[in-house]
Amino acid sequence: MKIALLASTLVLAAAPAFSQSSPEDNDKLPVQAHFYELTPLKPGPDFAASLKVPAGYRAAVWASDLGNSRVMALAPDGSVYVSRRSEADIVRLMDADGDGRADGPPRVIVNRPGLHGLTIHDDMLYFMTAKEVFRAPLRPDGGIGAVETLIDDLPDAGQHPNRTLAVGPDQMLYISAGSTCNACDETSQESATLVRASLDGKTRQLWASGLRNTIGFGWHPRTGELWGWDQGIDWLGNDLQREEVNKIERGKRYGWPYVFEDGKRNPQDEPPGGLTAAQWAAASTDPTLMHVAHSAGMQMAFHPGGGFGPDVAGDAFVALRGSWNRKPASGYGLARIRFDAEGQATRVEAFVSGFMSRDGTGQYGRPCGVAVMRDGSILLSDDANGVIYRITYDGASGRAAPLAAPSGPMLEQAARGTNVPLALARPETRASGSARLTVGAAAFSANGSIPREHSEYGLGISPALNWSAVPNAASYAILVEDPDGSAKPVVHWVAWNIPAGTTRLPEGLQERDRLDGGPLEGIMQGAGGLGTVGWYGPRPQKGDAPHHYHFEVLALDRQLDLPLGATRDQLLAAAAGHVIATGNLVGTYAEPK
Repeated sequence: MKIALLASTLVLAAAPAFSQSSPEDNDKLPVQAHFYELTPLKPGPDFAASLKVPAGYRAAVWASDLGNSRVMALAPDGSVYVSRRSEADIVRLMDADGDGRADGPPRVIVNRPGLHGLTIHDDMLYFMTAKEVFRAPLRPDGGIGAVETLIDDLPDAGQHPNRTLAVGPDQMLYISAGSTCNACDETSQESATLVRASLDGKTRQLWASGLRNTIGFGWHPRTGELWGWDQGIDWLGNDLQREEVNKIERGKRYGWPYVFEDGKRNPQDEPPGGLTAAQWAAASTDPTLMHVAHSAGMQMAFHPGGGFGPDVAGDAFVALRGSWNRKPASGYGLARIRFDAEGQATRVEAFVSGFMSRDGTGQYGRPCGVAVMRDGSILLSDDANGVIYRITYDGASGRAAPLAAPSGPMLEQAARGTNVPLALARPETRASGSARLTVGAAAFSANGSIPREHSEYGLGISPALNWSAVPNAASYAILVEDPDGSAKPVVHWVAWNIPAGTTRLPEGLQERDRLDGGPLEGIMQGAGGLGTVGWYGPRPQKGDAPHHYHFEVLALDRQLDLPLGATRDQLLAAAAGHVIATGNLVGTYAEPK
């Protein structure tokens, strides 16, 4: 009865490579990996009653015949908006009579090829394709007004086009940009990340990286901290890579594609630039929890409490769409992430199961979307059979509490490194000697205009720089800052451990943590204010007066020991007391409207 059952043997890393203590081991050992898709089965009229739920709960059909129903968003009037990938639209459903089932057929609200993620905020519907983000005002009748394009240049999606978005408690838009591949060295730094953008889409930054495909994420209603469920790497065997529950914080890396779980090495890929897997692991944040490999976590929703079970406040619910490359199959249900009184995730447990046939060869649905209704019940969409199930609790009282997570944690993280003096005005860069350092650029003169090819509106390549040699310097560091940007200053480049014998850099340096080859060997690059590694070119708002970009070079009496992805503030803290000379070159840039 299986559509496909194929067990293939791949030559991957040996067991020692999956040990946190020895991430560099790379002995070869066959790993059994499966292509194992379950046979699609049609649920009968009594199927909902057969689903396994905890005592006191029950499942019923809320809507059916929806087609490829994916993720959901709840509107202030209680209506539910659902994206349908195959139909390339968003539909609206409503239970106006309160009988526990949607009224009538769905109403199509908008059509766009590739539609997937959606959210509702301040009576605006935000929705997205793989590369674009849109918004439109909700009308009183549930339709939408004129559609506005906010973003049209997200990175290519490749293997993971089903991107999602949500508005955080800090009134900023968060976008999950899944990787283009199973495991690879991405060409865009925004791939396999969570991106933070203004609600109008005019500014954005990389919030966290190393997230292979975090479709489901949200903010804990008590703490305001951001949590997400990340899908693991395929083809590492039945039990690797396990799915991850991560607390997602600004600037942190979460391992993908080179390490995973608690520092295990991915034997299929090597970090670039001569870095080791151990170095990559040391710079990565371990997951808080892990779950069965290949379960395929999808949309996630926190429950604020009220109108449901007595102990659900602050817990999260995640749809598990189910595996296609694990035998026996995993997922195919709704998982509950338990959180403690401090708002920290403690364990994952099954909440709704029964979508797999008893013999494990067939499936009655692929759970995908999760939404908490105003009455406290939970909706769970099935994108294979076009059904939305409603989970209720017997004897529930009241309604769901307002989901108003505090904004403090996100605002505090976003404010780090902002509203501070430029590096050369800070005490950490006070030079101990009298040597002078002159900085020059091949493409522009002091206070001159930086050519467009070095901006993010152009090619975004780093400019060629040169500086005068400083006697007794052991290394050089470079910082580029824009005091006219919104962050005051916006950091555009962080680099250190430039060899003492190197006093010029060519244009177009790779945007990597570590450069290798010739005079560039061993140069390290950190994260700028927008979260990316390496040079990030000028990108002022169109029509702004010219911004001033300070190219600051520090001569140091030693090399610096900094983690991968170090920030300007980390560099300055390490450089304090070791600066022997400084130099500064200012260039300007403006982009016409």
